[in-house]
Amino acid sequence: MREYLLTMLVAATITYLAVGIVRAVAVRFGIMAEIRDRDVHDTPIPRLGGVGMLLGLFGGFAVAAQLPLLRQIFDSGNEIRGVLTGAVVICLLGAIDDIWGLDAITKLAGQTLAAGLMALQGVQLLWLPWWKTTIVLDSTSGTLITVLAVVVTVNAVNFVDGLDGLSAGLVGIAASAFFVFSYIVSVQQSIDRAATPTLISVVLVGMCLGFLVHNFSPARIFMGDSGSMLIGLLLASSTITLTGGVSFGVLGSADLFPTLLPLLLPFAVLAVPFADLLLAVVRRTRARRSPFAPDKQHLHHRLLEIGHSHRRAVLIMYGWTALIAYGAVGFARLPTVLAIAVVAVGVVGLVVLVGWPRRHQKVPA
Repeated sequence: MREYLLTMLVAATITYLAVGIVRAVAVRFGIMAEIRDRDVHDTPIPRLGGVGMLLGLFGGFAVAAQLPLLRQIFDSGNEIRGVLTGAVVICLLGAIDDIWGLDAITKLAGQTLAAGLMALQGVQLLWLPWWKTTIVLDSTSGTLITVLAVVVTVNAVNFVDGLDGLSAGLVGIAASAFFVFSYIVSVQQSIDRAATPTLISVVLVGMCLGFLVHNFSPARIFMGDSGSMLIGLLLASSTITLTGGVSFGVLGSADLFPTLLPLLLPFAVLAVPFADLLLAVVRRTRARRSPFAPDKQHLHHRLLEIGHSHRRAVLIMYGWTALIAYGAVGFARLPTVLAIAVVAVGVVGLVVLVGWPRRHQKVPA
């Protein structure tokens, strides 16, 4: 555990320092986010923060490679190399989009390329649980499903990047929950604690923490597509590599939920942005507008409208994400009654918190 925590601290520190340098460069060369009608900021903000986050990823892995326990991960296969290859490709793609802009088709092609390069280097789903059995995937099926999972996760994270600190915070919470789950599985099942998914998750937590110092409201820099697509890819990678390092039997075929959890957790955590996406499509379609037409009726915009401050809206969405992520881990590893009680208390508390400003607004005379 100490080596993981040290790696997280190093990744956070390098990310923090690197993002500061990237910000200065972005300001110097005018790489700024344009002000759009749907945005909540009213002054140009530099972007390209994902480049600093990528440096944090490399720094975290470089330190881990020198530690007695974690260095075993780098000797056991090509997964880390595959993750780094995919990370560089998708961050470069996002950086180009941040600076010059890319159309949706080009970005989708680049995302597919990054995911495919990872899959070809061993970062690939090997099995899928189905009821009380398992489906072993052949190379072709595994590659296709892996690419689909990565692309969906990348775009879901990109979609939720709408408020200062929101995307990095949600992914950081998701990664921390996955780190806890992966580490507990390795301890309880006597699996090697030096595991690729555990390392990816803890480095991702460090990257998000280091970036949040610059990005929490009021933001001094945006991560841009270079950052949102990068952390989405890493979140998906932690899930995918777990299926390569843990067999179906170890997770327990007698209990479906713990077996499904490593595959479902990233998508469960992103349930809020997925729901927001679905509501946006329905809302715009009913108004006879394009589903891709921007507006200011997303969930975070609605929280602002009912009286929450920018920071409080973000913290509320943090709360829902933490409840879903750690609730899922709790249902998998704790007694069911206890898990239900904790989740129920959390739901009630968050519902009260969401409605608080509305109940305390003054009624116009």
